[in-house]
Amino acid sequence: MRKKLCLLVLLCCASVLSGQDKPRGEDPAGRWEKTIQQFEDWDRKNSFPSDAVLFVGSSSIRGWPTRESFGELPVINRGFGGSQISEVNYFAERIVLRYAPKVIVFYAGDNDVAAGKSPKRVFDDYRKFVKIVHRKLPRTRIIFVAIKPSGRRWSLWPVMAEANKMIEDFSGTDGRLIYFDSATPLLAGDGKPDAKLFLKDNLHLNADGYRIWTRLLGPVIEEAMRPSTKRR
Repeated sequence: MRKKLCLLVLLCCASVLSGQDKPRGEDPAGRWEKTIQQFEDWDRKNSFPSDAVLFVGSSSIRGWPTRESFGELPVINRGFGGSQISEVNYFAERIVLRYAPKVIVFYAGDNDVAAGKSPKRVFDDYRKFVKIVHRKLPRTRIIFVAIKPSGRRWSLWPVMAEANKMIEDFSGTDGRLIYFDSATPLLAGDGKPDAKLFLKDNLHLNADGYRIWTRLLGPVIEEAMRPSTKRR
């Protein structure tokens, strides 16, 4: 009996450890097919700019008034709230590659960590996204908007910060990749997220928070839009 009990405990522990990097309830087709079809329906009825700046990712992208914020730029917004990096990867052909954007502004990873994914899994999924893009669009530059700290998920910030660091280091290895520190500007004097920049849910940015991101990111996008003189 004791041996059986020990075996059961070991099996349970192994299951937990092996599941740490598995997304909880991840079913891209089931969760997001209707949303992706809505993007495609819009595209069939409207034109989209060439050599665009494509904003893609989770709710921090979806809630960003990108067209108004970056009115001088050819912007496309394909954010779908609650999404994880692996889900963006799953639909990349339909919501990224088809537009052949000149620059991609990418925000995701927040929900990944909240779902229990490790920093390495977040990094690996982002690296996969880069490969998917550059396999077909080798000249496209990708700006990774760092996973933001928030009051609601402050306990997860060490994990998020570790993922950010891994992606920052990775971005430094390729001239087509840019890391944008979106986190530091959201911190108050005590080093914690400034509640004045967030909605009441203490998770999503309010208009003031987005204004800060827009002001700081604008020059980064403009630089990324310029022809590169560097070789990979």
